[in-house]
Amino acid sequence: QYKGKSLAAYKTVMGAAGAAALMEEAIALGGRNFVVFGSCGTLNGSSIDAGGFIVPTAAYRDEGTSYHYMKPSDYVEVETAERTAEILRELELPFTETKTWTTDGLYRETLRNMRNRISEGCKVVDMECSAFMAVAQFRGVKVYQYLYAEDHLDEVQWDPRTLGKVPRSVSGLYLKGALEIALRV
Repeated sequence: QYKGKSLAAYKTVMGAAGAAALMEEAIALGGRNFVVFGSCGTLNGSSIDAGGFIVPTAAYRDEGTSYHYMKPSDYVEVETAERTAEILRELELPFTETKTWTTDGLYRETLRNMRNRISEGCKVVDMECSAFMAVAQFRGVKVYQYLYAEDHLDEVQWDPRTLGKVPRSVSGLYLKGALEIALRV
């Protein structure tokens, strides 16, 4: 229960395939609107502060799961990005809107691939967004997603910044954002 409304919650797993499978199960149980949030790496760390909110507008499909749900293309649009951004504005939570690079090649974020994604407008990298959006479009449900910035990847040396060290007070803010979005959708 949150502010008089019944909401369901589950913790997903890291990676497109597992996260999509859990989402499929939640859909089979009746889920129609999903609010998803999680961490991401920055590809342009100087422009996104550690912990900053990000609303993905499109996701580069560098994982295998989304190709089982939609025809091949480089990107999948985040159809709910505008509404997610509108709600975060109402909540007075500052955020960055950008494309994200979804990859399941966690340790294969090579310099060449990173430069290509940055040149296409991706400021962050995640592991699930494109799969969530493909499943949502295929199943006719809605996914409202935001990310928060943790590590920084576009330097010669990896910078973990807040990775694994997000203070409880900040984690609570991420959860509150999700609950407030859920109330509005």
